[in-house]
Amino acid sequence: MELYSTVREGGWLPSDQGLLRDWLDERIARIAEDARLSRLEDLKPSVAALRDLIDRDPKIHMLFHDMLWQLSHRETPTGSPQVTTVDQLLLLFDDAIESAPEFNGTQLVGFPINAILNWAMGTQAGFAAFLDSDVNKALKDMLDEWCVYLKSSASTYVLDAEKNHWFSKEALDAMPGFAKTFVCDPDTPHYGFTSWDDFFTRGLKPGVRPVATDQNTVTSAAESVPYRLARKVQLRDTFWLKGQPYALAYLLDSANKGAAEPTPEDFVGGTVYQAFLSALNYHRWHSPVDGTVKAVRNIPGTYYSQTPAALCDVAAPDLSQGYIAHLAARAVVYIEATRPAVGLMAFIAIGMAEVSSCEVTVKAGQQVKRGDGLGSFHYGGSTHCLVFKPGVNLDFVPTEFPGKSNVLVNAPLAKLRT
Repeated sequence: MELYSTVREGGWLPSDQGLLRDWLDERIARIAEDARLSRLEDLKPSVAALRDLIDRDPKIHMLFHDMLWQLSHRETPTGSPQVTTVDQLLLLFDDAIESAPEFNGTQLVGFPINAILNWAMGTQAGFAAFLDSDVNKALKDMLDEWCVYLKSSASTYVLDAEKNHWFSKEALDAMPGFAKTFVCDPDTPHYGFTSWDDFFTRGLKPGVRPVATDQNTVTSAAESVPYRLARKVQLRDTFWLKGQPYALAYLLDSANKGAAEPTPEDFVGGTVYQAFLSALNYHRWHSPVDGTVKAVRNIPGTYYSQTPAALCDVAAPDLSQGYIAHLAARAVVYIEATRPAVGLMAFIAIGMAEVSSCEVTVKAGQQVKRGDGLGSFHYGGSTHCLVFKPGVNLDFVPTEFPGKSNVLVNAPLAKLRT
């Protein structure tokens, strides 16, 4: 398989690791000083369930305690480990899922649980713990409980012009042209958004992202920065090792595919394009081709697993994007393109840490045009893939992998070689 990629931080956690240390120190101090936040008997239901799992399962008990013990025996890029006990970890989780993300200029936008676990993920015990199916079910329940809060009106407290809120001058400077780009009303409270999730999944105003009209063009399915282009992809490969080559059997979850789904074997020898979103991006997905939706599936998976090859990733799981494409919670939409030269293709939305709610809004048999909505991520930045069969000859507009800037949604991404 031919890979075109180099390592790059995706921008989900701060490039200045001192900022990450300071943010976590402030959270730890707040919990220690506030009696309301430090009562283990008052944990929210999903966090209490995770605590019970850790207490009753000897393997999980060992892994959670060991990941923090292993962390204490080495220095992280931010100095000495900050989270030192499982009780402290649970209290930090409990605090995180009762708040909405605030804006700040440090790139620490919207990933508090990821920040809490950042170094623990890179220990041997962390590698094992975050692959465990029971752990991932408990984490999903915790993130689902958080989503309930983020969809409630209580989460709108960060949607105003106060310092570190999303309509402050600093935030709007980081999102230039916000009111002209997205459906909103600056003259109403919270710009008209009813919750943090409503703000995050905001829609585009008509005509803002026009769809490329050339019929030989495949368009960008998400507003995202190119991460990797791989040709001649294989059915199975060592996706967990350095380079993280794609393995179609696991990328498309062949072990659990439905009877009506295409097989991964259909794509062997083909092409995979991957690109990532940041927390400030537009988070809806749009069809890259005209065609018919052949099958749709949500695939359960991991939330905080990173490849062992990344070791102590300073912004985990940035360096694991190829790896998590095979294991993380994700959604696949298969589309039979109207153009025979494209034929069957797959769009894969891949959850990343907190960002694992992949909502598909189309169904099998539905006709789609380029630019039609396919669904959206809820909460945070993430990554996605487009998969093409062998013999589909595409010249991609991006020439640098990873790239440095977004390819806008609905803009030309690749052109058929005729």
